Amino acid sequence: MSCELVIFDCDGVLVDSEPISNRVFTSALHELGFDWTYDRVCRRFIGLSMPLCIEQIEEELGCPVPDRFIGDLQRRTFEAFRRERLQAVRGVPQLLENLDMPFCVASSGELEKMRVTLTLTGLLPRFEGRLFSAQQVRHGKPAPDLFLFAAEACGVVPGRCVVVEDSVPGVRAARAAGMTVFGYTERSDGAALAAHGAVVFESMMDLPRLICERPDASKEANRCVERGT
Repeated sequence: MSCELVIFDCDGVLVDSEPISNRVFTSALHELGFDWTYDRVCRRFIGLSMPLCIEQIEEELGCPVPDRFIGDLQRRTFEAFRRERLQAVRGVPQLLENLDMPFCVASSGELEKMRVTLTLTGLLPRFEGRLFSAQQVRHGKPAPDLFLFAAEACGVVPGRCVVVEDSVPGVRAARAAGMTVFGYTERSDGAALAAHGAVVFESMMDLPRLICERPDASKEANRCVERGT
């Protein structure tokens, strides 16, 4: 079955934002009294929407975060993106220039964050009108809602979509949506992504070939339904 839509995650797949944002997040959590390391923060929260991250933090705290926490975190994160000159993931501009099929972005991040990061990296014009966020659906990753929403908005059935992800929640979401998922491993645990059903790869320039060689997603969708995943 041919591919009619490529759905990209944003952070860590299109823009190299994870190291910056997670350093800021770790610092903010320290100010709340957490002694978690940067690596622990990455393992716990990468791929999740901010509301889900806050829900887990508040469970650990036993009380709500301060009213200004989310707004201050966003401001500090955007400042760090600008100060450290956020870059696109290696090979992404060339990939998008040569990708001969429709594509969009579906991220756990808010629409405002996507616009900031894609603007700073010069990628926004390629995705204008095709940005989808977890804030637009009821359940974020690892639920399939976001990817199904993006596919429907683009007029493509799930079995004809492929997803490019770098997190376990994202891989699980794509699989639950009945889509083929490719796991980008430059900064991620390839074994963990593969264990949850991703076809892993290390170079963006390999992606067009992998898409052409992808397995039949309709069969994968049927297996997902049977397993209830």
